[in-house]
Amino acid sequence: MHDDRLHDSCGVFGIHAPGHDVARLTFFGLYALQHRGQESAGIAVSDGGQVTVIKDLGLVSHVFNEQMLQSLSGQHAIGHTRYSTTGLSHWANSQPLVRTRNGDVIALGHNGNLVNTTQLRDELKRQGVRFNGTTDTEVITALIAHEAEGDLLGAVRKAVGKIRGAFSAAVMSGDAVVGFRDPYGVRPLCLGDYEGNPVISSETSGLDIIGARFVREIQPGEIVIADSEHGLRSERVELAGARPALCIFEFIYFARPDSVMYGKTLHAVRQEMGRHLWREAPVEADLVIPVPDTGMPAAIGCAAESGIPYTEGLIKNRYVHRTFIQPDDRLRQMGIRMKLNPLTSVIKGKRLVVVDDSIVRGNTTRRLVRMLFDAGAAEVHLRISAPAIKWPCFYGIDMATRDELIAARMSADEVRDHVGATSLHYLTLDGLQASTGLPRTQFCRACFDGDYPIAAPEEYAMCKMRFERDAAKTCDP
Repeated sequence: MHDDRLHDSCGVFGIHAPGHDVARLTFFGLYALQHRGQESAGIAVSDGGQVTVIKDLGLVSHVFNEQMLQSLSGQHAIGHTRYSTTGLSHWANSQPLVRTRNGDVIALGHNGNLVNTTQLRDELKRQGVRFNGTTDTEVITALIAHEAEGDLLGAVRKAVGKIRGAFSAAVMSGDAVVGFRDPYGVRPLCLGDYEGNPVISSETSGLDIIGARFVREIQPGEIVIADSEHGLRSERVELAGARPALCIFEFIYFARPDSVMYGKTLHAVRQEMGRHLWREAPVEADLVIPVPDTGMPAAIGCAAESGIPYTEGLIKNRYVHRTFIQPDDRLRQMGIRMKLNPLTSVIKGKRLVVVDDSIVRGNTTRRLVRMLFDAGAAEVHLRISAPAIKWPCFYGIDMATRDELIAARMSADEVRDHVGATSLHYLTLDGLQASTGLPRTQFCRACFDGDYPIAAPEEYAMCKMRFERDAAKTCDP
């Protein structure tokens, strides 16, 4: 079933904790980051020499069992959950990816998208490097592995100086764990402390679940390394012209609401988005209902600001994940009912304010509105806690081309008519920024305003998946 939503690419986790069950800790860290990717999951562990990797397609809880975790003993580990934005959904593209460097095995997991993947891949192939998959993660891993001089930190430093785009990654060798973030900080990465041992995670929720203490965010361009000999060290790679540019969709709904970024608990920020929605577009109504789950915090804020009662009017089937069992044509047309079902007794005859986090293509929204009217709603007033998405993303969001983005070719009134709503209002860009309590210079907002902080080649901007198609044709057998 097609899912008309935006998806972030991946979650990464890493820990250096000799004497602890690092595989189990990594498992739970990934469990808390499952929302960032459901296609595959993997853990790599080192005992100070040998690196062992277990990975497969599926959810974290499906890939790993007790026997597997007990077999993964070591002093440090990294883990990864994947949603593909470049690279096909094949086992070969599941992470962590593994390569040999100077006789040592390295494993790497990555969140983001590079904009110079094709160039780097071609250069490496000319130097005799072979590729088996179709991801930009494989290119990053190959760059680090191919750097023969110096230690792992030096190899990562040189790789960070060559790659362009959005990346937060964890890489490990037999004796060290490294976390690194692109000079713009588009994708999140934070540092924690578990009983005196360093932990890295895409979000603070990955720290909370294992009882680790949040220390700080890893800074844009920063590389942190932990090993038994030197403990924790860090350095930064500077890039001329770079500025902080965290993807603002992390604040809107990518990250978990209990995560903290830029010192802000995201649940509170999302409630503020709902308050701004109401101030910008009040309407007479009987109930405020969210589109679960990600619309809930903004709906709570909208209801609090308006004084209109908040309630659940849509029940989500939280056990729906990707499946190989395809629905027949009739069920496919019903589509959304596999995930959401209206509470007819609650919404019948009511004027509804329906709060959702975004509209991408508009297909799912149109079915949702129709379903609410069919269930007896008198009016459906859509309130979207993000501005209109008018530009595609090249930095790690699975987003449609510009031609497929409904707001790029229709006005808000035209979108309202297309989806069949009584009224429609997108949160303004100023309202969104005010909700964060932070300056616009801290974020990437390109999907809303077309102002891309990291330049992408024109041909890449025209079709960001060109690399995937070309690579799939030329992978070494």
